[in-house]
Amino acid sequence: MEGGNQSGISEFILLGFSDQPEQQRLLFFLFFLMYLITSLGNLFIILAIVTNSSLHTPMYFFLSNLSMVDICFTSTTIPKMLANYISGNKAIPYGGCLTQVFFFILFAVIDSILLASMAYDRYVAICAPLHYSMIMTPKVCVILIVMSWFMGFADGLISTILLTHLSFCGHSEIPHFFCDLSPLLKLACSDTSINDMMVNLLGALTVNIPFVGILASYTRIFVTVMKIPSTVGKWKAFSTCGSHLTVVTLFYGTLIGVYFTPTSTHTTQQDTAAAVMYTVVTPMLNPFIYSLRNKDMKVALRKLIPRKLCLSL
Repeated sequence: MEGGNQSGISEFILLGFSDQPEQQRLLFFLFFLMYLITSLGNLFIILAIVTNSSLHTPMYFFLSNLSMVDICFTSTTIPKMLANYISGNKAIPYGGCLTQVFFFILFAVIDSILLASMAYDRYVAICAPLHYSMIMTPKVCVILIVMSWFMGFADGLISTILLTHLSFCGHSEIPHFFCDLSPLLKLACSDTSINDMMVNLLGALTVNIPFVGILASYTRIFVTVMKIPSTVGKWKAFSTCGSHLTVVTLFYGTLIGVYFTPTSTHTTQQDTAAAVMYTVVTPMLNPFIYSLRNKDMKVALRKLIPRKLCLSL
């Protein structure tokens, strides 16, 4: 990735959140704890689904893939930030920065398409239950997963290659805790019009279209559920979608706010706070959101986690 470096710059400086040693120590322990919770929580979700045959359904297949991607997503940004706090060196090599951009986009896109796939699964389960097994076949599920990886790889590769054609004129300080596409484009001193155009085009394909698909799915779900005469039936149907809607709101709300609104309305603090939400907080909350209200998942987790830890579930 370094072969196309147009500016001759060898490294970037990730300014992070604070220069104060006391605050850096606090931030280190806070983000280390969040990373540990994210990794262990999502790992338990994967193990619970893999080891419990009753959870071998499309919904949990997508959930296990989402958990795996969330571990990779947070591993793209947090370990480097923690290493910077330990060493006191905020530099990241030019090639390392572009690599971080690539994997960040890759896993963000996979997350987006997986959330849309899960919404479609809920739509079929609630709106066409008699045809569910014929529509959500293993082949269809695998195709959706492969498509998410292909779109993520293509988006990440195109965006990263376009970055190599930009010049930075010696400006190397990134006001962020990782190499994100938006602050890098702001830092460039060459024309970024092609980059901006591709961000909007690829973003429409990998973020906006899946988000619209989710809205369409839940609109149909809402209409179908409201026709159920039983209040208990309505509550049961809505409860199966509540967890997914919570995650969708957290993920898409912050992602669209950062990348698909006018940059003139942003501040560095707002962009950084939003980035923390969709790169750290949402992956950390996913295991709790999807598990604590799910009886089947509780049963599966109790078989993995020591009894004393399960008493709180």
